[in-house]
Amino acid sequence: MGTPGKSPTRTIELAPGTIRYTDEGAGPPIVLVHGVLVNGRLWRKVVPPLVAAGFRCIVPDWPLGSHGEPMRVDADLSPPALARLVADFLAALDLDDVTLVGNDTGGALCQMVATRHPERVGRLVLTPSDAFENFPPKLFHYLLWAARVPAVLDVLLRTLAIDLLRRSPLVFGRLAKRRIDPAALESYVRPVLANAGVRRDVAKIARGIDPRFTLEAAERLRAFARPVLLAWAPEDVLFPIAHAHRLAALLPDARVVEIADSWTFVPEDQPARLAALIAEFAAEGAAHRDGAQAPAEEKRWSCSTTS
Repeated sequence: MGTPGKSPTRTIELAPGTIRYTDEGAGPPIVLVHGVLVNGRLWRKVVPPLVAAGFRCIVPDWPLGSHGEPMRVDADLSPPALARLVADFLAALDLDDVTLVGNDTGGALCQMVATRHPERVGRLVLTPSDAFENFPPKLFHYLLWAARVPAVLDVLLRTLAIDLLRRSPLVFGRLAKRRIDPAALESYVRPVLANAGVRRDVAKIARGIDPRFTLEAAERLRAFARPVLLAWAPEDVLFPIAHAHRLAALLPDARVVEIADSWTFVPEDQPARLAALIAEFAAEGAAHRDGAQAPAEEKRWSCSTTS
């Protein structure tokens, strides 16, 4: 399914199955990781300004419930396996010194990539994401309970055909402060409505989610010395900004930047602000790699908050 800048969709075969992605622009690579029940279109407003700023943006549809083609029947879709999938994707495209950007569940996976498979990650950007014991937020615990009985989860997912329900607080209603445009929202729910294999994948994902993985990642982040930007929404009630500050306190080289007037889906609510922050952050890494010297006070991202 086409994503951000209307470039052709590409495919790559990895161990769990086929991954579709777009690859736009030229320059330092930025790889974007969305969460459950969305796809690469989440980043559709963020990619064009990043490409215009001189970056290569790679946007996969990760197998998190809105992917067009189900994974293999025996595919492991637990959080550690999904983190391995992200790492394998970077390796398959021979990407190095990547700026890895995560949102929602994708942010949790990025934490695991950074701590389990950091070889190709040059910088990490976390927008509002699962962290610590908040995996998933309490509002979405019903999905974990439903996943214990596949028939119940199947019926529950089919209710996404009703627009009023998909926009309710129990689905997308508390994720984006602004109304998600119908075409994007339809692309998020169509695969799980149309394909029993995708619903099977969602059940696997839901059964695998456990805060022990994010708690473990948080401990391991103490050893992740590369720069980290936590671009967080202070109004988000699902992923509190206190968690961004907790993460920053653990990381050797991190800072928190507040993005006002947004909820979890910062790429939907404040795409221009987010793109500008990512571009500035990634450009600093590119300058250091090319041997440019930043002023001494700017060489280290400090644990601070700006609005």
